[in-house]
Order: sequence, then structure tokens, then C-alpha cells
Amino acid sequence: MSLWLLNHFSTFTLAVVTVGGTVLVAVIGSVLLRRRHPSLAEGEHNDMVGVTLGMFGAIYGIILAFVIVTLWTQLESTQTIVAGEATDLALIARDAAAFPPPVRAGVDEALGAYVHSVVNDQWPRMRSGQPSYGATAQKLQSVYDVLQAYDPKSPREEVFYEEAVSHLNGVASQRRARLTMAEQELPPLLQVLAFGGAVVLIPLTFLYGMRRLRIQLLFVASVAALIGFSLLLVFVLDRPFAGDLSVSPAPYKEGALERYWEPVSP
Repeated sequence: MSLWLLNHFSTFTLAVVTVGGTVLVAVIGSVLLRRRHPSLAEGEHNDMVGVTLGMFGAIYGIILAFVIVTLWTQLESTQTIVAGEATDLALIARDAAAFPPPVRAGVDEALGAYVHSVVNDQWPRMRSGQPSYGATAQKLQSVYDVLQAYDPKSPREEVFYEEAVSHLNGVASQRRARLTMAEQELPPLLQVLAFGGAVVLIPLTFLYGMRRLRIQLLFVASVAALIGFSLLLVFVLDRPFAGDLSVSPAPYKEGALERYWEPVSP
């Protein structure tokens, strides 16, 4: 469900729904409770409620900060993995320039097929949260087959051959890391703490009574908006390959890899 929402709605729309919905529910809940218990406006329980809010707010704030920082770090790590894989592919393409034309052409053909498969086939699978290890396995194996069939004839070719093989092993390693990250999501316990904590904390603000209704609603709405925005961050950062803030496949189309996306001349 979360993946579908991220892939079908913009971050702005999700922000309006999440933050606006949280504030609306909080304001309505506060008004209804105040009407049912008018004595709350006197603030006779404010001392106890204030201490409880402070304690719960501190604990919940630490939990949310930990979750958001963890997810942001995960997103940055995923971007680094994608950039690393694309860089290794580009270096293989450059190293292949030292090989004989038939071998160079074979490497180029295999690399082109692989980057197209990653972007056009595997990326949509990762966006849906169902990456397939087999989607690009054969294309990557084709690059290995070309290099394994080649026997360098000169010291110069041997140097570039060793570099190309090293970078190809890096591609295989980064590919597995990328697919692993595509399956990552926030553990259920942290999801319960993040979203369940809001269910506990927001109603507590209803009990903090103030004589003027507008002031109380402003207080409740401010807390709800902050919590709603924090939950929005948790929601959109949880899946690194889905939504507007997702990792882009652009590195596979840039630099030395750009030529694999140029239209073929008739």
C-alpha cells in the first residue's frame, strides 16, 4: 500500500494529506473533548498533563529523530551504491578501449545491454518493491563471458584487462547491494513506535486546557503539524526507490555510459 501511494501521488499531495489530515483530526478531537468536558478549559490538570507531555514528547522525539536519520542515511547509502556501480561500468567501458576492436565491440555490446536492462527492466521492479535478481543476471554474465574469453597479448592489454575485471567484480558487488537496499523497509517495531507514538501523544494535547479555545487549538494544531510532517518524512524515506525522493537511474545514462543511449544511426 505504501509503495502504491508513493508511486502514484506526489510528495506535495502526500504532505497535504498527511500533515493536513493529522492537524484536522487533532483539532476536531480537541473541540469534541472540550465540548464533552467543559471543565478542561479551567486547566486544573495542566501540571500533570504538562509533565506527561514533556516526558512522552522527549521520548517520542528521540525515536522519530533516530528513525529519520537512519532512513536518510539509508537513502544516501543507496545513492552511493548506484553511483558506484555506474562508475565501475563507465571505467570498464574506458578500459576496453585498450582491447582489440572485436573484443572492444563485444564489451560495448554487453555493457549496453546491461545498463538498458537495469534502467528499463529492473528499475520499475525496484520501484514496486519486488526486485528480481534474475532480471539482469544474464546481461551481467554476458560481460563476464566476453572478458573471460579474451586472452591479453601485451603487457599494456594485461594491465587494462586486470582493471576491467576488477571493476566488473565491483559492479557485481554493487548490484547485489542495490537489490538488497530495494527490499529494505523500516522494521515493524520501529513502524509501531513511530506511528503508534503519534496516536498516544496527540490526544494528550487535548487534555491541556486553556481558557481561550483559539489558543488551545493553535497549540494542538502546532504539535499535530510537527508530528504529521515527521511521519511524512518517515513515510517517503522508507523506500529509497519509490516516490519523488527516490534514487534516480540517471548515473547509468551519464558520462562514458551516455553513448549506450544514443539512437542508432540508420
